[in-house]
Amino acid sequence: MSQKLHDNERIKIESNFLRGKLVEGLNDNTTGAFIPDDVQLVKFHGLYQQDHRDYRAERKKQKLEPLYSFLLRARLPGGVVTPEQWLEIDRIAEELTDAGSIRITTRQTFQYHGIYKRNLKSVFQELKFKANIDSMFTAGDVNRNTICTSNPEQSELHTQVYELSKKISEHFLPKSNAYAEIWLDGEKVHETEQEPIYGNIMLPRKFKIAVALPPYNDVDIHGNDLNFVAIIEGQKIIGYNVVVGAGLGMTHGDKTTFPRLGDDFGFIAADKVIEVAEAVVTTQRDLGNRVSRAHARVKYTLETHGVEKFKGEVESRSGIKFAASRPYQFTERGDRIGWIKGIDNKWHLTVFIENGRILDYPGKPLKSGLVKIAKVHQGTFRMTANQNLIIASVPEAQKETIEALARECGLIDDGTTNQRKYSMACVALPTCPLAMAEAERYLPALVTDVEALLTKHGIGDDHIILRVTGCPNGCARPMLAEVGLIGKAPGRYNLYLGGNTNGTRLPKMYKENIDEATIITTMDELIGRWANERESSECFGDFVIRAAIVAEVIIASKDFHD
Repeated sequence: MSQKLHDNERIKIESNFLRGKLVEGLNDNTTGAFIPDDVQLVKFHGLYQQDHRDYRAERKKQKLEPLYSFLLRARLPGGVVTPEQWLEIDRIAEELTDAGSIRITTRQTFQYHGIYKRNLKSVFQELKFKANIDSMFTAGDVNRNTICTSNPEQSELHTQVYELSKKISEHFLPKSNAYAEIWLDGEKVHETEQEPIYGNIMLPRKFKIAVALPPYNDVDIHGNDLNFVAIIEGQKIIGYNVVVGAGLGMTHGDKTTFPRLGDDFGFIAADKVIEVAEAVVTTQRDLGNRVSRAHARVKYTLETHGVEKFKGEVESRSGIKFAASRPYQFTERGDRIGWIKGIDNKWHLTVFIENGRILDYPGKPLKSGLVKIAKVHQGTFRMTANQNLIIASVPEAQKETIEALARECGLIDDGTTNQRKYSMACVALPTCPLAMAEAERYLPALVTDVEALLTKHGIGDDHIILRVTGCPNGCARPMLAEVGLIGKAPGRYNLYLGGNTNGTRLPKMYKENIDEATIITTMDELIGRWANERESSECFGDFVIRAAIVAEVIIASKDFHD
């Protein structure tokens, strides 16, 4: 007897290619929400329905429905926008969202928070018709925003991986006209539609693709379902190693769910990426678990069917045989904050954005400052997978002007420590419905405490890759950090230790369900030991492994990275 499919599969099948009853829901003024089935469908259009959890209790007391609003995530493969687009992105945030902020995400794009249902169509239309940006397939059970190495120091090679990320994104866009009909007032399609890649059932779960340009692992390849790692000879990309089946999410208390590093399938020529990508996606479509969503990612498909069977399917469907993997090396994955001169003889300024949240803060008007820069900037803006922003392709004659504007609004702050630059958090409370604990609102104070500990032990210029999430889904990639905190309950976290600086090792749980005070006392002890016992230039993650503070840490099975 076959197992019953998860109800999300029914929703997709019955949705008429993702239309559902969204039009009726938009016209229903009696509620700020959509019906439950459509709450799932709007994800495929780039939206998440949320409610402000800080207000839940009071609104319930007043017999009001929750304060519903929506998060919209833009589709920006490679994360590049023009200054003209940035001005429109800023204006829309100001005029049509309650939050008023722009948030750079770990998927190398931006998202809006606090959009009320009555403003949804306006946001979609303003983005498309004024900024030429959409949000198709940035959520849901499809290929999401394709990311790539963003550091433009190697400008010619970056252009190649950026163009490839756009090509991948376009290839996996929906053929259905539903997006245009619902949000852009497009004409209805009356003939039968088809989705040649996804069918009417889409994928079993979300799917993430990244393109990495060594020696930078800023896209964290072991956090994505499918990765193309550029192999460089001279100043030319000759092909890619294909890494499949990585993923970081898990469920508390369920040992059948786990983070997993990817498997290196082998090398392909540079012109075979799209064929191989489609073969991986369709293999996951057909073999992936549609009964349990907790086990529906590619990593579980590989565990269930075996790496060789999955790889064989990909080779059969694409008609391409993987060659032996080529060696490459990752040496870093953080963003190089500050000015870098590219081989194009233009300057690129990477500015640190704490938690990716662009807003005007007291004494630090980041949002309005970026507007001033956009009005004079002659290059592009590039968002990074570490939630930062690159003001790219600045000519020598304009460098001084951009520098002055960036300092004026706090985008350049000489007092920002390395520790703060290497720390990340997800949004979590108050809007994420999955959050069990704080993350974005907790991180700044946590970093201040860790900075104090580093100074106390005489290593204030050093840093630890530190990441915090409010739940175990892993949006800020804590399971690739040297120190990862994963929310368990309000004010309580699981503490993981032992990742490395190049992102090829998973940390292990060190302490479970501890409060914030215990986190600090624990880190005080560990940082003290690190300062006193470490070997020359030994990073924190390597030290806790060597000192057997944590053991049995998983390293990439085919480690061509060290």
